Amino acid sequence: MVKELREKSGAPMMDCKKALTEANGDLEQAIVVLRKRGMATAAKKATRTTSEGVVTSYIHAGGKIGVLLEVNCESDFVARTAEFQGLVHDIAMHIAAVDPRYVRKEDVTAADMAKEKEIYLAQAVASGKPANIAEKMVEGKMGKFYEEVCLLEQPFIKEQSVTITQLIATVIGKLGENISVRRFARFKVGEATETIAVAKPLAAAGEAE
Repeated sequence: MVKELREKSGAPMMDCKKALTEANGDLEQAIVVLRKRGMATAAKKATRTTSEGVVTSYIHAGGKIGVLLEVNCESDFVARTAEFQGLVHDIAMHIAAVDPRYVRKEDVTAADMAKEKEIYLAQAVASGKPANIAEKMVEGKMGKFYEEVCLLEQPFIKEQSVTITQLIATVIGKLGENISVRRFARFKVGEATETIAVAKPLAAAGEAE
């Protein structure tokens, strides 16, 4: 079971043993335990500076879609590891397939948020819902909106039970360094405009461009 958990999660052997013990031998629950630990580790390291990393490219669908992606970490050593390189490749592939518009939900412009909220509120009111219920409906729909347009909120295309944030957190837990997506650009043959997204400093997040 330890071997199977290692193959599924990529976590170190001792971490897998501890997770299986905590989960009373339940493999799926052990995976959840490992993910929670990864998220906790990521939260502790979130403020650490990420000044190293890589820029990678990914070409998909017979040359019809291309992605340029920058992912940062804390050291050049980690940037050259197979785990980090694999993560970057997976994120670039995900961007090619799903076409997110922003890195994080904090990057969504005030104008875009206002427009979406106005649409959802009008829909809720038109359905005859009272104001307090309508507001709650808008909150729920905004959560779905962020999932649709923000890279870190999206379910990973290769494993829908894991978000991109959780995917990154798992690798942070393995490598012991903070990892962040800095920016990406996506181009598709025949489309008049490209998707370009840059993670803003959190102090500036949500401000209109």
